[in-house]
Amino acid sequence: MIKVVQKENKELYQCEECSFYYEDRNWAEKCEVWCREHHSCNLEITAHAEEDKGL
Repeated sequence: MIKVVQKENKELYQCEECSFYYEDRNWAEKCEVWCREHHSCNLEITAHAEEDKGL
């Protein structure tokens, strides 16, 4: 299940498998499905992740 986080008046969605954050819920869901099925990250998906700036 995707985790929703508020940061600097911005809603971000977190993949609970790899902990990457996304502005778009769809990318977070795709990431979580991929991570769960393949036990790895997909570079085409994680390219849409937000940078970790102290989240």
